[in-house]
Amino acid sequence: MTTSMKIAKVPPPRSKPQSAAVIRILLADDHPVVRIGVRNMLQADEAFTVVGEAGDGDEAITQTLELLPDILLLDLSMPRLPGLEAMRAIMSGSPTVKIILLTSTITTQQIIEALQIGARGIVLKDALTDHLTSAIRTVYSGDYWIGGRRVVNLVGALHDLMKQAAPPERKTFGLTPRELQVVGCIVEGCSNRDIAKQFGLSEETVKRHLSNTFDKTGVSTRLELAMFAIAHNLVAPQN
Repeated sequence: MTTSMKIAKVPPPRSKPQSAAVIRILLADDHPVVRIGVRNMLQADEAFTVVGEAGDGDEAITQTLELLPDILLLDLSMPRLPGLEAMRAIMSGSPTVKIILLTSTITTQQIIEALQIGARGIVLKDALTDHLTSAIRTVYSGDYWIGGRRVVNLVGALHDLMKQAAPPERKTFGLTPRELQVVGCIVEGCSNRDIAKQFGLSEETVKRHLSNTFDKTGVSTRLELAMFAIAHNLVAPQN
């Protein structure tokens, strides 16, 4: 007589929880007191490590390309090379780094230009204690930090900023009235099908309008077109 035995299933050993990745940060500011204060603030949190410091724009470029940090905290106003110009050079050589601008004051146009170049966040220096660590975590996770808050919809945030700013002189860059209408729809997040339905066009016609618009404005994606339109006041802010 055969007796069957039940074999108890032994649960697999629990894997050890993986610790969160440490965010590697490069700090670029021409004021030593600011660098010391920010470094001390960040080093108090185990989630951050400061891998290097720079005192001017040229050093910021060199250190970023050598150290490849996750986050670059970049002062907007620095000697030898201003922050925006340094950022252009950095983004052409190390486009994976996420840049947060530190500044005492900044205009709406400077914010838009910075975001067009590739900045992921802007933090005012008088709000460093309240906002900096949140901004770093937000940007590291893939979102933006603008106006003291997390921003997921970049185009929408820029559109809101333009409502608050004095409108610059409007140029059409040779766009036809229909192409300007299409641009407005792109800013609102419409698909080609939505645009075609709204104006009674075929989707092929919409694609042709978009292609012409890309050529005239020098952009290559819908996001770039939306940001270009907002920066150059191609679309009047909606109340």
